[in-house]
Amino acid sequence: MKYVIMFTSTPELDAAVPEERAKEVYGRIWEWFQTNSDQIADGGAELLPVSTATTVKHGPDGPVVVDGPFSEAKEVIGGFSVIDVPDLDAAIALVKTWPSMELPGIAIEIRPMVTDYSQFE
Repeated sequence: MKYVIMFTSTPELDAAVPEERAKEVYGRIWEWFQTNSDQIADGGAELLPVSTATTVKHGPDGPVVVDGPFSEAKEVIGGFSVIDVPDLDAAIALVKTWPSMELPGIAIEIRPMVTDYSQFE
């Protein structure tokens, strides 16, 4: 079953991690992708900081473009991957091995992908 895993963090907490520690964890993240490549259906992508975000949302006169993310949450999505594993338990087991999970403010959202579009036929 395919799932999207979205890597979230809290920018203020990220900034508090010493640079040397952040580099060490980032190296382990690279290794994690190599080790788990057989379960990753799409390499996904790391995203630039939330300060680069642009959001298009509904306004009274149609679409409105605003700077920044639309979400008011403290957490931001820093990247995502598509994984292909047997079930949710396998997805959870994989996500629990994410190297930066040991840092404060880190969370990973797991969401099943829609794969059956037959209702549109």
